[in-house]
Amino acid sequence: MDYKMDTVQQLREYFGEMTVYKDLQKTNFSALTLPSFMRDWLLKRFEDEDGKFNSEELSNFIKKNLPNKDDWKSIKDRIVNDRERVKFLAKVCCDVSIATQEITFALPDYGVSARDTIIDRYVWDECKQDLLGSQDTWGVVELGYVPPETQASRGKIDLLGFKPFRPYTIDIDYYKKSRKEFKTSEWIDILLGAIDYNPAGYQDEKHKLTMLSRLLPFLEKRLNLIELAPKGTGKSYLYGRVSRFGWLSSGGVMSRAKMFYDMQKKSEGLIANNDFVVLDEVQTLRFPEIDEMRGALKGYMENGTFTVGNYSGKSDAGVILSGNINEKIMNEFDNMFVELPEIFHESALMERFHGFIKGWDIPRLTNEMKICGWALNSEYFTTILHELRSEVGYRSIIDNVILVPPHSDERDTEAIKRIATAYLKLLFPHIQSLNDIGKDGLLTVMDFDRYCLRPAKKMRKIIKTQLGMLDTEYKGKDIPNIQVKQ
Repeated sequence: MDYKMDTVQQLREYFGEMTVYKDLQKTNFSALTLPSFMRDWLLKRFEDEDGKFNSEELSNFIKKNLPNKDDWKSIKDRIVNDRERVKFLAKVCCDVSIATQEITFALPDYGVSARDTIIDRYVWDECKQDLLGSQDTWGVVELGYVPPETQASRGKIDLLGFKPFRPYTIDIDYYKKSRKEFKTSEWIDILLGAIDYNPAGYQDEKHKLTMLSRLLPFLEKRLNLIELAPKGTGKSYLYGRVSRFGWLSSGGVMSRAKMFYDMQKKSEGLIANNDFVVLDEVQTLRFPEIDEMRGALKGYMENGTFTVGNYSGKSDAGVILSGNINEKIMNEFDNMFVELPEIFHESALMERFHGFIKGWDIPRLTNEMKICGWALNSEYFTTILHELRSEVGYRSIIDNVILVPPHSDERDTEAIKRIATAYLKLLFPHIQSLNDIGKDGLLTVMDFDRYCLRPAKKMRKIIKTQLGMLDTEYKGKDIPNIQVKQ
């Protein structure tokens, strides 16, 4: 076992149906290109109490219910020509037309657009609560066909039914209470297992916590981070495959229309529909209109709003820059921002990133670092993180437990508070009031400083150091010496 036996027993005792046996060291789920939350649902469906399952049975289910993109033509033939009602698992996104009041849907993994679909009102009334939960929703779709009424009209793929795949409800209060039953070291290992990593594969706590720092934008609104790391540390996997609430954009072209609002399509972009947007392989990204995009990013990262033409929008999504770095400058005291595209060579924009993740403190992924044992279901866990974004009490605790020196820089102070709040939610979700921190509380002042405040200050300090190399105005300036109240 990768966890200690008593931790495994506790995990299964307190989280029961929310746990699943994952053996990514042997099971080749990567060939299925399934996100972690979908894979864990399949495992839970077919595993017995000991975590064993019939591979042939699972394979047959996948072939029948999870068709790949190449299967869509035959599915379409069955629906349109044979008039079959076809069911399978798919990612769905829906829309309501303001002009016509028509309700449509898209199946992005199969290239099916809203132009060719329809949802009848009675079906919509039955399943809209499930479909409106996020931009994309996984579930069992049942599809049929509505033929054209006239030669001038178009036939439509009809959504006849939808059932979300999640087999449980989220009880965030139970999650918080259950955290009390675990030591901090045990909880750190449980968090790693929830995102598919084997805690036994890490040499020390520093490596573990650096890996977990990637989760901070999952549970804190508008937390903007930069991570530069060597190749092979799992950046793309964690940001792109573990949670259904974020978006990973790798290389290519990133325009203001794609990021914020498309005036031609009259549709909001990635920022409006996700908890976080990761610009992965950022060195290879191209920005057609640098000044336009830079201005949009600065405005949004400052106050959470954006304006494109006559359209104004707002969002709580964080922006993360993620890329590989030359080993020669893999040092917080060297100019690392020189590795970034030209758009990010302006201090006014870079100051709006709250913290920096030292990706070189995360070891290169090996097979031994993949989870092999009982762990929290990734879908359950990332949904909990999504729900924690709306919990405002943690920030109130941070505001009242720290001492900010007079005349401290506002952006530095805000950045440190946001990162510390995210760490508190991640590592100590059971802390519910100021009284829970202190000598007689659930969390000692020393541990709060060690796990929440100090890491936040270090992450912000790197940004400040890099700003000093980018712009002489920031050279020699330090972050505020924020301390914990004793």
